[in-house]
Amino acid sequence: MIKLDKVNKKFDNHQALSDLSLTVNSGEIYGLLGANGAGKSTTLNLILGFLKADKGSITLSKKSSDTDGVQSMIGYIPENVNLYPYLSGVENLDYFCKLSGFSYDQNKLSEILDECGLQNDAHHKLVSSYSKGMRQKVGIAIAYSKKAKIYLLDEPASGLDPLSSNELSILLKKLAKDGSAILMASHDIFRVRETCNKIGILKNGNLVKEMNANDISSEELESVYLNFMKK
Repeated sequence: MIKLDKVNKKFDNHQALSDLSLTVNSGEIYGLLGANGAGKSTTLNLILGFLKADKGSITLSKKSSDTDGVQSMIGYIPENVNLYPYLSGVENLDYFCKLSGFSYDQNKLSEILDECGLQNDAHHKLVSSYSKGMRQKVGIAIAYSKKAKIYLLDEPASGLDPLSSNELSILLKKLAKDGSAILMASHDIFRVRETCNKIGILKNGNLVKEMNANDISSEELESVYLNFMKK
């Protein structure tokens, strides 16, 4: 579970977040929509512990985000996943697992990549030959291998072709079904509507609207979003 309660963050004279409260329960995918500068990345960085809130609280799986070791339960997948280009997918996964204190044999590493949607014939190819979507799958596999219970994704569908974007949605739904809490920051209205259970619209650091994805179509969501952006 991810819970933010009246979180505030200010940079000099810029109020980046104002009394932000939201909850992502285990098994849920929450889509945080907003334009550039809305506060999406600030929100993720606060949860990750890269920034400290001026006011308010952040709780991760019922523990304060300040608790020692709590960050180890988070899997973070940035817009561009940084991997070693001259290692294979399996070798990258093995390396990052060992950095986190986990050790798996080659069969288990391949099984993890399979579960995260990377086609079998790509496991031993150099990452330099991978598409963005394939690198993302390795990034998610790294988080999955560390037994992450919380996933944070920053613009995950940016630059993906429609097939890769759809594969990403299927994978995230699988992780949620397994009990993970997933927060996805994006400006891709269609992908958020197709992937998420809950949707929030962030504008100038304020959560101006929350809704259940099942209660709104993609066209209606686009209209609501654009109306808020024009205000």
